[in-house]
Amino acid sequence: MSETCNQNCGSCGQDCADRKEQQTDFTEMPHELSSIKKVIGIVSGKGGVGKSLVTSLLAVTMQRRGHNSAILDADITGPSIPKAFGIKKKAMANELGMFPIKSATGIDIMSVNLLLQNDTDPVVWRGPIIAGTVKQFWTDVIWNNVDFMFIDMPPGTGDVPLTVFQSIKVDGIIIVTSPQELVSMIVSKAVKMAKMMNVPIIGLVENMSSFKCPDCDKEYKIFGDSNIEKIAAEYNIDILAKLPIDPRLAAACDGGLIELFSGDWFDGVAEILEKDIMTNDSESEGGKKVKIAVASEKDMVAGHFGHCESFHIFETEDNSIINSETVANPGHKPGFLPNFLNDMGVKVVISGGMGGGAIDIFNEKGIEVIVGATGSTKSAAEQYLSGALKSTGSVCQEHEHHGECGGH
Repeated sequence: MSETCNQNCGSCGQDCADRKEQQTDFTEMPHELSSIKKVIGIVSGKGGVGKSLVTSLLAVTMQRRGHNSAILDADITGPSIPKAFGIKKKAMANELGMFPIKSATGIDIMSVNLLLQNDTDPVVWRGPIIAGTVKQFWTDVIWNNVDFMFIDMPPGTGDVPLTVFQSIKVDGIIIVTSPQELVSMIVSKAVKMAKMMNVPIIGLVENMSSFKCPDCDKEYKIFGDSNIEKIAAEYNIDILAKLPIDPRLAAACDGGLIELFSGDWFDGVAEILEKDIMTNDSESEGGKKVKIAVASEKDMVAGHFGHCESFHIFETEDNSIINSETVANPGHKPGFLPNFLNDMGVKVVISGGMGGGAIDIFNEKGIEVIVGATGSTKSAAEQYLSGALKSTGSVCQEHEHHGECGGH
């Protein structure tokens, strides 16, 4: 080591024994209000193999099994997820961040088509801009209480998959393929990229595996004999499912009715994912957890819920506060605040007063409302946890005849 060494190996051209290569960490944290348990990437080495279909069916399967699913559509230049779910609304944003659109069954979805004025407008962007947009879907979108997020990747091993693997903590990937021999070579590229990036491979899904004639019930292999067993054996990875060619599936996607389609192809995959997440939950759970939101003016309980300055959010476990944060009031719009706090996972709301309309909406969502509270926000939360704080049923005087102050 030179006597003039400044310990900065990144700017030094010397090849000394003490040289230390510095590794750049490109990891991005999700939005501070997001809560995401597991992230699964759905990849393919080439286009046209049904990757978006597999993504959609996996999200639908997990949602049906009682989990909160989400889809981050990273296929910026070929977004098809909103159409499969029949979503026509556009995503909204405020000073806190962007919000995904919920599908008919409650699956959170973010796609570039939810931001474009017209669904058919082309996205003619260069690679770095596309990759940056995907990163923003992770950092700027508020994903609340997501058990399983599925990322629909664009085909290939270019900018976007590289950005996702470097920026997002992906818990595993599922590789989608079809039976052709050509695809086996392309799949090999996806497998090798995942191993280069140290991303676990959950397994393979073969789409368009076969076609069963509805008249004679005979099965035909339209694309020839499958090569998936050979690929799986070569790389020692599991075959998770084989999807048939089914015109009803195509019709469901085209009609935006993918959530209504029934099929048990992914039940085995669901059990693998559930086993993983339940193991992690059992390791992390220490007792009963409740999230409390207290309407606040500075550090004091606000007298009017809808017009409060902010919300003090207290995370509690076994009747003790373990964490707290302050979230600015995003705006006094009819019916918005109950949905906003519900999406954050809040189970108890405390305020000095609240309109009857807001109370009704909270009750419909199974959220307990405590009104008539005074004093500091932390003290109010602690009193609730100890059982000393009871609701007086107070309605904000200025709204008692209108049912306002947070909701209609």
